[in-house]
Amino acid sequence: MVDRSRGGAEPGPRRRGQGELEAQVLGVLRGAAEPVPVAWVQERLGGGLAYTTVITILTRLQAKGAVVRERAGRSFVWTAVADEAGLAALRMRKVLDAEADREAVLASFVTALSPNDERLLRELLADVPEEAPGKGED
Repeated sequence: MVDRSRGGAEPGPRRRGQGELEAQVLGVLRGAAEPVPVAWVQERLGGGLAYTTVITILTRLQAKGAVVRERAGRSFVWTAVADEAGLAALRMRKVLDAEADREAVLASFVTALSPNDERLLRELLADVPEEAPGKGED
């Protein structure tokens, strides 16, 4: 019974941050030595997640290009093709793709970087080989 005289409520389960469950599922998949079924992922996540919740997360990760699935009998097995950094990069790309003025978004992003992040970005860009004209342009 909840003691409402103190204005309290029973604490519920901790709510995960946005993308936290996706990162956990991706981490479990990356630890697998071979493609695995949903039940294997569900078991390793613990915490009483419903089977359907795990399928939903895997399907979302597949739509983002972070995992792939292949048929195994009447169901599927799943494999990670991206790590957490790759998943974050996919989210960043999705945000950028949704904006009409890509240059303004990128300019705002770059000007908000810390000096260390700006230096790192410059180093990373310097290491990228030049692409053929027209390739990779949006």
